[in-house]
Order: sequence, then structure tokens, then C-alpha cells
Amino acid sequence: MVFAAPNEALERAGEVLGAGPSPLHASVAHQVIGIWQRDFGDMRRALAHLRRARDLAARADSAEREADVLATLGVALVHAGRTRDGLAAFERGVARGTGHTRARVLYRRAYVWWVLGRHGEALEDVRRAVPVLRQADDVIWTARALTLRATVHLALGAVERAEADFAAAEALWDTTGQEHDKADAVESRGLAAFRSGDVPAALRLLDEAEERYAKLGTPTFMLTIRRCEVLLAAGLAPEALAEADAAITALDGIGGQSTRKAELLLVAARAARLADDAQTAIARAAVAVRLFAAQRRTWYETHARLVLIEARVATGRASGRLVADAAAVAERLAAFGAPAAPEASLLAGRIALELGWTADAERHLAVAARSRRGGPPLARMTGWAAQALRARAAGSTRGVLEACRRGLDVLDDHRMTLGASELRARATAQGAELAATAQRASLVSGGPRRLLVWSERWRATVLSAPPARPPADPALLSGMTAFREIAARAEEARLDGGRPVPALEREQRRLEREIRSRTLHMRGEASGDGDRFDVDRLLRRLGDEVRLVELAVLDGRVHVLLCGRGRVRRFEAGLLAAAEREAEHVQAGLRRLAHPGAEARLPVVEAAGARLQELLLGPAAAHLGTGPVVIVPPGRLHRVPWALLPALRERVLSVSPSASSWLRARETTPPPGGRRVLVRGPGLATGGAEVTELAGRSAGPAPGGRYEGPGAPGDGGGPGARGVHGGPTVAAAGERADQGARSPVTGPGGGRGEPAEDRYGAPVVLEGDGARVPRVLRELDGAALAHIAAHGTFRADSPLFSSLRMADGPLIVHDLERLDRSPYRIILSCCDTARFASVGADELLGLVTALLPLGTAGVVACSAPVNDAAVVPLMLALHKGLDAGLSLAESLRDARAALPGDAVHQATGWAFSAFGAA
Repeated sequence: MVFAAPNEALERAGEVLGAGPSPLHASVAHQVIGIWQRDFGDMRRALAHLRRARDLAARADSAEREADVLATLGVALVHAGRTRDGLAAFERGVARGTGHTRARVLYRRAYVWWVLGRHGEALEDVRRAVPVLRQADDVIWTARALTLRATVHLALGAVERAEADFAAAEALWDTTGQEHDKADAVESRGLAAFRSGDVPAALRLLDEAEERYAKLGTPTFMLTIRRCEVLLAAGLAPEALAEADAAITALDGIGGQSTRKAELLLVAARAARLADDAQTAIARAAVAVRLFAAQRRTWYETHARLVLIEARVATGRASGRLVADAAAVAERLAAFGAPAAPEASLLAGRIALELGWTADAERHLAVAARSRRGGPPLARMTGWAAQALRARAAGSTRGVLEACRRGLDVLDDHRMTLGASELRARATAQGAELAATAQRASLVSGGPRRLLVWSERWRATVLSAPPARPPADPALLSGMTAFREIAARAEEARLDGGRPVPALEREQRRLEREIRSRTLHMRGEASGDGDRFDVDRLLRRLGDEVRLVELAVLDGRVHVLLCGRGRVRRFEAGLLAAAEREAEHVQAGLRRLAHPGAEARLPVVEAAGARLQELLLGPAAAHLGTGPVVIVPPGRLHRVPWALLPALRERVLSVSPSASSWLRARETTPPPGGRRVLVRGPGLATGGAEVTELAGRSAGPAPGGRYEGPGAPGDGGGPGARGVHGGPTVAAAGERADQGARSPVTGPGGGRGEPAEDRYGAPVVLEGDGARVPRVLRELDGAALAHIAAHGTFRADSPLFSSLRMADGPLIVHDLERLDRSPYRIILSCCDTARFASVGADELLGLVTALLPLGTAGVVACSAPVNDAAVVPLMLALHKGLDAGLSLAESLRDARAALPGDAVHQATGWAFSAFGAA
């Protein structure tokens, strides 16, 4: 019962002991309590009960009972870090048991061999045990043995053998009531999915296993270790570190298994290293090395030493001693048959190259490069990284670029198996070194065009394909509805009393975790073989008037790639770190200028804009021509208010995460019909005044318009009912799909001069109780233009929960990803809607970047807090330009120029940017 209903088994064992049992029965009861304490509780209590069980078995003169208890005690001793005593207990158990009992003892010793990393001995003991267990028709122990053998195969990289054993074990488990063992089988299938490269399936199965364990009320330390490994592969290192550290604290709190603590420390060290926290990685890895050594677990000790060396190298401690240490670790891992061996060889080669030891480097890198031909995606990435370094050492630029291309292609294929945009973005971090290596090679010998190609190769890749659409999962949908309600209640409580309500905030965080977890389970469907960036195609689209400025960062220096008039030129600008500091100063200045009375700060902010121009554009600022400019900044510069820079202040200016995404936006066709949507959320200081004025701008009633909100005509005065809005049409949405050639700045046809109300019907207006998330999403889907006036909230800790406040709660990025087609143009007239989280290699996550892959060609959004009253005239002037058939960028330029010259209005204009190409 102890693995079918653990807590009930513990209670029953206590009842047996309370009834004055015989030595034989008392031995069984103490063994059950010992197993429960060993796996779910206090190891010291476990050892006390198991020693008592052993002594009672001897008094009962039952050799089979004594052998069985000795096997349980052996497992406990090894988990307590007393490996020698544990193996001695197994020797006595194997000698005392016979037949069926001995087979069970051999299975448990095989488990201990696996814990110790001695996989050959583990497979041998399982080989001896399985035929006897099958002959005895022992379904439960046969299934356990097959599950263990599969786990050992996974450790050795034999995924197909593992999957076959897992399938056979699962068929046996289905005939039993062993709920804990069944949960363990699901967990093991998650591990198999991970080893085969299917991260979404791994996360889904591990979450399912966690739910099963939760119903049994049992701890999940091994599951945490495996989940952390998957999170690391998905690029979620900080999250993995937090989970591992929390599990270590919990394990210490119950006096749990020393072996598990060492494994948790190892995965925490890996997470800290990948999170660029080298000192934490060194601290965790050093303790793990000591624990593994004391436990005589050389497999794990060697892996911990690898992490320790990697962390020391990350602190800049390259030395001949580290080369020797890394080479020794690589040799031991190879002897074990560990899949991590190429990683250690790559590390040794990289350190040797840094020291100028080319012969040693070539030897180690050649070994690591062998893994490029097969195995899981990340192992092949390691091989191609080694091959790129070999080519660089040999002076072969062509070889470097070929290896980088092949390695990034492997990672592309892996990324596109991930359905969630967050996972796709974070996974790019694993290709950052290859991309940077290729850029350096291009800078040295390839010219500006090649540098542009490689700058684009690994920039904003998430925008190249839409994320997998969230499934119509009832649990996910109900979770998102519940999240909206709880978040709205929490916000209302903060506004009413000024103090948060802890219970509501805890429930909100729980629902966020549930939504995110279910979203990460999505598997991608798109191929990674999309259109490759073509410089000539870009230059043709730019023509003679438009300039595209792509900023590439190499070794901390900004390089300006100026594209236009049929060529690409390179200019060297300032240091990225200095530009980031200046951008923060500018943001602080804009925040102050959002409030009246800060006029004295205006010259300070303008001077900072001039310094930013020098750092980011350098001499390229004098070569921008007189036409429109498209800025393509790296992710770390996403908060720069580009319109503040003197050379860009009077221009038609748009921003794009990549040149590729700008091209896709330019070639996006507007939807037919030109449907427009105006949304006004609650709680705005101005009441969203521009929406009211836009909805009533024209002179007469317009057929086809709809109004949803309190007091709509025909709704009997009730909120939320639909009715005909008696007002006129609003601003134009975008150009018709059937219009002629596309101009560089206005999109297809331009449509200049044609009155908006003649081209399109009246808008759909959603406000008050009508502006509820489900209704807003239905209207946004496929619209030509959407204007949303609502409070915006950026979540740096969880960017896909960045939101716009609607009547029933937040509309989040996860909601937008459910759209079939996002609006062709969208205007977000609220604070912080153009803020992003920079993740992975050079990826951005936020409201704007969620819209671009879903069909949106142009967005106007804000990167700073702004004055609500000053936003209204800016938005009205912006729509005036759209009415005249201008693009978003042209309209925004003219709207800025039309604003009053005071500091508040000027700062408001600078804070807004046009993204895309519509």
C-alpha cells in the first residue's frame, strides 16, 4: 500500500503496531513506516524504523523477511549519504534471499546503482531480476524494474530503448492500483520526452505527474529536479534556480534525503550559471561536489565539477589548470558514456583557445565537434559551436559561417517545436554565442551586407511565425476568466483602500502560474525553414527615399548599418552600456515632464537626446537623407524614445524589432471591409476623451456603426446591450486591399484624400460595461483599425501578463494570442504599452510584439508614463492624418508637430512611437 495510498499505509502500520503484533508482523509495519519516512519524511526516523524492522525479522527467523528489509535499509543508507553501509546491506540481503525475494532485492540494488551513477551494474541487476519477477507474475515489481531500466537508458542517451521500456511498464501499471508508481511512470515519460527534445510534452507530463502526487500528498523532489532540467533547456534559468532553491529549503526542513539535496544543488548550480550568476553557481556546485564525493557518486560528482569549471571560467579565470580540469572531466564523462562529454570537451577547447594554446584547443574541439552529426538538438548545437571555433582558429571565415549557420538551423528546428512565444524567445539564448561568432567573422572580412545578414539571423526570431494558437482547453479558458475576475477585484481593492488584499493577490499569482503552465504545454507546428532574410529584397523595398538603420552590437560597441539607395554602409557609434544609461536618464526625464511644473527639465531631456544620438547613430546621423527612417534597435535599447533624437525629430519615423519583421509588415495586406473598433476602458483621468470625440467627429449618422456600452439605443437602458450608435464615423482604418501600388510609407495605395467616412462605415464603439474582454477580442479579430484607450500595465516579471484594463479585468497578451488575425493597425493611447522584456539572444516580449506576428502591420504605442490630458490632442491629430490617408508614422510625425510647444505636450509626443510599416 505504501506506493498506492501512502498516508493510509502509514496509518494502518501504526494500527498494527498498536495491537501487539508478532515479530514478523511488527517487522512489516516498521518497514512500511521506514519506507514512508525515507521517501516522504525524515531520514533519521526512517533509519531507526528500518533497523528495528531488520532486528524483528531476525527474531522471527525469516530469512526472506530479513532480506527484504535489508534491501529497503540499503536504499535508505545510500540516500542518507552512507554509501558503503548501504552496499554492505545489499550484499547481506542478496545472500539471505532466494528466488522471488532475491529478485526484488536485486531490483532495489539496481536502483541504488542508478542513484550512484553506476549504470552498467544497474543494467546487470535488472537483467537478473526481470525474468524471475515475470515468472512469478509479479506485475508491480516487474513494472518498477522496467521503469528503472528505462531511466538508466535515458541517462546513457538510449532514448528509443527507454521509450520501449516505459511503454511496457505503463501497460502493466494500468492493471494495478499503485497510484504513486503510476505518477512516477508519468514523470518518467516526461523525462523521456525531454531527452528526445520535446520540451512542451515534457512540461505537460511533469505537470500531470505533479497533480497526481499532490492528490497523494507526497513530496516531489525528484520531479523538481527533472522539471528544472526542462526549464533550463527552455531558457527559463531564473525560474529553475528559484524552484531548486525552494526545494532545497523544503528538503532541509524535513530532514530529507542527502542524495536528493546534492542533485538539487547540482541543478541549482546549472541554473545559476545559465542565469549569469557565476558566484551562486560556484557556491552551489562546490557543495554538490563535496556531497557527491562523500556519497561515492562519481557520475554526479563529475557533472558537478563540469558546472564548477564553467562557472569559474565565466568569472574570467581562464588558466592552464582549468584546461586540464575540463579535459579530465571530459575524459571521465566519456568513459561513463555521459551525453555531457562533448560539452566538457568544448569547454576545454574554448579555454585553451583563449590562452592561445591552439594545438590543445584543436584536440579538444575535434572531440566535441563529433556530436554535431547526431543526438538531441542541444548536443548537435554543442558540436557545431566546437566546429565554428575550430574554423576560427584555422583562420577560415567560410568555415566559421558555415558552422554557425548549421548550428542555428538545428536550434531553429528545435525552437519551432515550441508553441509558446515565451519559450521560443528564451530558447534563442542557446544560439547567442554562434550568432555573435558569425557577426564577428562578418565584421572582420565580410563587409556591411554580410554583417546585416548575420545581425538579422538571430534577431526578433519569434516574430517570424505566429505562436501556436492556444487550444480550446476548457480548463485554460476558465482559468483566464477566473484570472480576469480576481485581478479586477484586486485592482478595485487597491484603488478603494490603497492597500493590496493578500488573499486576492495570492489567488491571482496561482492563476497566473496555471495559465502560464498550460500555455507552455503547446507544441509548435510551424517549420523552421521560413524565408531567409534577403538584403537585395530589403533594398528594393526601401527604394531611394527610405533609410533603414539597423543597430548591431559587437563586443559592447554599437555598429550602425545604414540601408538605402541600393547599398548598405557601416558606421561605428558608441558603447552600448553608455547608451543604456543615457536612455534610463531620458526615461526618468520623460516621467517628470508628464506632470505640470517640470518645464525646467525640458532642455536637460533634449540634451540627453543629443547625447543618445551620438552614442547610437554616431556619424551615420549625417547620412540619413531627407526621407522616412526606420530604426531597428537591439532588444536592450527598446525603451529609447527615438523621436527625441535631433536627427529624427522632424522625420517620418518608425521602429521595427528587425528588418525582416519590417518587410513582413510592408507586405501585409489590409483586411477587406475596413472595420474599425474604438475601445474605452475604465478609470482614465480624461475618461478616454479622444474616443468620444472620434466617434462623434463626422456630421451625420452613419449606417453600420455599432455602439456597445451603457444606455445604447434599443437596449432599454441596460448595460452591455448592442444597438445602433446614432453618431457618425471615425478615422480611417487603413488602405483597401484592392488599391494600387504600395508607397514606401503609406502602405497599399496610400488612399490619400479620400474621406474616411466614404471609404468605411462607422466604427464599433465599446465602452463602459460593453468593453469586456470577450467582446473586445471578438471585435478586434480581423479589424482594419483598432484604437484602445485603456490603462496599460507592463509586467517585467512576466511580460505575457502585460495588460490593458477592460471593464471586467485585464486583457493580457495570452488573450491576444487567441486572435485569428490581430487588427491591421492598432493604436494604444496609454502608458507603457511599448515596453518590452528583452529575453533570449535578442528577443522582445510584450503587447506590441505579440501583435506583429498575428497580422498587425502597424502599431502606435507609448514607452513611458504620459500626461492623460496631453494624449487627447495627440490622438485626435493622429487620426486626422489617418483620415487623410497617411500612414501611422506620417500621421504621428504631423501630430507631434501640431501639439502646443509646452514641455508636457512635447514629452507626450516623444513618448509615442510608430512600429511596423502600416
